[in-house]
Amino acid sequence: MSLPYCVIEIFTSEEARCKNLPLYEAIIRLVRGKKIAGRCIVYKGTDACYENGELATHNLLALSFNMPVKIEILLPSPETDTILQELEEMVAEGIIAIRELNIHCHKTRKHLIPRQIRVSDIMTGSPETVFPSTPVSKVAKLLLSATFTGVPVVDSKNRTVGIVTQGDLIYRANMPLRIGLLNMSDRSCVEKIFESMAEIKTEEVMSSPAVTAFSDMFVTEAVSLMLEKTVKRLPVVDKNGVLTGILSRLDIFRTITKESPDWSRLNSRNIVVGNLRFVSDIMRRDTQTVLPEASAEDVIRIIDSDDIQRVAVVDSSNRFMGLISDKHLLSAFSVDQSGIWDYLSGLVSFSEKGRRHKQLQKKLREKTAADIMETDLITVGEETGIDEAIKIMTEKGLKRLPVLDEERRYKGMISREALLHTGFDCL
Repeated sequence: MSLPYCVIEIFTSEEARCKNLPLYEAIIRLVRGKKIAGRCIVYKGTDACYENGELATHNLLALSFNMPVKIEILLPSPETDTILQELEEMVAEGIIAIRELNIHCHKTRKHLIPRQIRVSDIMTGSPETVFPSTPVSKVAKLLLSATFTGVPVVDSKNRTVGIVTQGDLIYRANMPLRIGLLNMSDRSCVEKIFESMAEIKTEEVMSSPAVTAFSDMFVTEAVSLMLEKTVKRLPVVDKNGVLTGILSRLDIFRTITKESPDWSRLNSRNIVVGNLRFVSDIMRRDTQTVLPEASAEDVIRIIDSDDIQRVAVVDSSNRFMGLISDKHLLSAFSVDQSGIWDYLSGLVSFSEKGRRHKQLQKKLREKTAADIMETDLITVGEETGIDEAIKIMTEKGLKRLPVLDEERRYKGMISREALLHTGFDCL
């Protein structure tokens, strides 16, 4: 079956401009920005004559600089109207023609990020930094007021010497909880924790040397480095090691959300898109579940021993009811601040937690998963594309996303790490 396509042809010259750009460059940007199933090709000629009598030639004896340019835009016919009117306004000098074309098949491969994008195009410039001598308490306060969970460590010449992450503060500076939970806690308690960390210097807890990227690296190379070294962010340095920016997973996901074509629109045009991946290909199927009558203590035991740090609540038919994370537990038992801190801390054994907090343990055994779980949640189906999952998680600030089947039965969970790892296998 042939597919109805159109070819838009623009006959112009090298000197033609649109908003201070060469016309052909402006048109390429237009087509790319539309995220349609179209291709734009620019041909540069060697000789031409124009209707105003001007002659262009590559002849060395009469060399001209206004060489002819032909721009072709090949796209499905229904998409033509979305671009033709704008082209009429852009082309101040030239001829626009359109003709029909019957295409036998249209095949393409799916890429999340165009391969020419470099780290410098998407990194966060001028990031916050600390020195090796900075007290760890100041680092923790910086992270508490920020959206990031790691900060580069630099010397007096702004050269990167390490990085301090939330994990470094927890396991090397005895910070009892992750930053997100501290932000939900009583400020006076948090200040006491920071006071206990004031004598520790950043150089004592930082990860060094830091895994770094160069600004001219392709993003695909940087992602491979992140995955190989199992890090969530990369300080970006110049050839002398001077810090110029930082690249995080969130920077990468935001770029995917911005740059990725609308693959669902391509599929609707009978275009064969290869290398497709769905959340069913990458979700964690070994995630923990509990029934709604399970005790809060049982939930904490699971969170304490499981790296995904989320527990799905399901009914007897495995239909999804809600989700519980450490923040839900902290909120439910906030009146027992110090006790719940100990229970949520990975630095204290579970048996020791029970010995320290008998009264809280009783409350944890009385309250059920149904009492604590969050029910107003965003979920995805098994056939959701990984680019769509990335878009949802980026826009909503989610780190985990439950996956359900058509009957709302719980199937598993996807994480940012899994999306990054599997998504970039497509590149």
